[in-house]
Amino acid sequence: MSSFGRALGVLRTGTRLLRGGAGRITTRKASGGPHIEPQYRQHPQITNKQKLESEIISGAMWFWILWHCWHDPDAVLGHFPWPDPSEWTDGELGIPPDDEE
Repeated sequence: MSSFGRALGVLRTGTRLLRGGAGRITTRKASGGPHIEPQYRQHPQITNKQKLESEIISGAMWFWILWHCWHDPDAVLGHFPWPDPSEWTDGELGIPPDDEE
């Protein structure tokens, strides 16, 4: 910052002090949106814009999940060959032999 900029800042502060602006409290709104007062033990008030944004975001999320489940099922089901149950023996399945009573 140049010395001219610092001097200008000091002059602005000095003129505010001389006008009595230092003791004055100003109310500033951070945005132009609706201001919702907090309420104790009540559900929050949700604007229509917030509802629309949440619907769009959740719709995009489910599209992403279902798209990848359809086009890349190995990511969900795993990267291994599924076993063929017809190749299992009775001993592996815990089935006793037929002649045993």
